[in-house]
Amino acid sequence: MYLATIFLFLGDLGGGEMMVIMMAILLLFGADKIPGMARGLGRGIREFKDATNEIKHELERSIEDDNKPKKV
Repeated sequence: MYLATIFLFLGDLGGGEMMVIMMAILLLFGADKIPGMARGLGRGIREFKDATNEIKHELERSIEDDNKPKKV
């Protein structure tokens, strides 16, 4: 996938600009904190996906329960 379509909101982002951004992040946070930050970001994304899947399954169960014929 073309990188510019992913970062469309940033405009024309080239390799030089990406290197400058990465160097700034490295200088600001240090090499020892970046893996921990990435792990935390990964955990957050995983928790978000789990929560959305749980909501999706709950909605599907609710729809299935509503579609079952009720005994009178």
